[in-house]
Amino acid sequence: MQASPRPDLTVLRSLPKAGIADLVGNTPLLRVHLFEEAAPELTVFAKAEFVNPGGSVKDRAALAMLTAGLKSGALQPGRTILDSTSGNTGVAYAMLGAALGYPVKLVVPANVSIERKQLMSAYGAELVLSDPQEGSDGAIRICRDLALQEPDHYYYPDQYNNPANWQAHYWGTGPEIWEQTKGEVTHFLAGLGTSGTFVGTSRRLKELNSEVVCVSLEPDDPFHGLEGLKHMASSIVPGIYDPDIADLHLMGPTDGAYDLVLKLARQEGILVGHSTGLALWGVGELIRQGLREGVVVLICPDGGARYLSSGLYGGA
Repeated sequence: MQASPRPDLTVLRSLPKAGIADLVGNTPLLRVHLFEEAAPELTVFAKAEFVNPGGSVKDRAALAMLTAGLKSGALQPGRTILDSTSGNTGVAYAMLGAALGYPVKLVVPANVSIERKQLMSAYGAELVLSDPQEGSDGAIRICRDLALQEPDHYYYPDQYNNPANWQAHYWGTGPEIWEQTKGEVTHFLAGLGTSGTFVGTSRRLKELNSEVVCVSLEPDDPFHGLEGLKHMASSIVPGIYDPDIADLHLMGPTDGAYDLVLKLARQEGILVGHSTGLALWGVGELIRQGLREGVVVLICPDGGARYLSSGLYGGA
């Protein structure tokens, strides 16, 4: 599948209140030292997406989807931005909606971290809380019903099926990683939620060097504790997901991910969320399988401050 032409941000940047959008992307790589004892010749970097203005990697996709809506005319004055979210895309929609002057309505599982719900509300978004037992799939179903009931009232980007989602990473995250590593990246790891980050970044890196090993990760249990990630076999599979892109697909444990998140915070001063923990677990798994040298880049989707109430960092 070929990416569409590079997104034209002229329509968005011509709006008087769109300045915050200029801060999205161009996030740094942070050196991670956790694995140096086991693999001293392996260089590991985390792409620090929490530096984005909305605090997560989802700023990229939200910006791309809203830009596409403005350009096509699907997002027009008087319409409300509507989507389902486990939190981070919702925060990005809420932030950008406030900046652009559009109301935002979000369907969110009731059990997502209180910090993420507070952030969405702080930007003025209306929240509809779905059954926590149904996870992101329950939120998707409610959102679809709302969009069908009032199609002229909403702009429904549908992040799980919108190609602008993965294209944001094809045009942004992938080239950034290539340039920041001077083309020396050998392995790329990302967890699967909507799958946009993994799909778009991997497609671009594979075009730049077909030898880059792209590793996707998902929780190993349907009843996992890794907010934002999908256990694909028990979930509604995103339409933008392409399982053939991954050179290796790993399924990892919640406890192992939590342990590495805590270790990263206390040994290196980097505070991250659940999904980064699974990517770190994936690096460890590659080492267990024999990887000893190369340049590994993993996606750090968000920071840990929005999970303090979830128990991720314990009670200390």
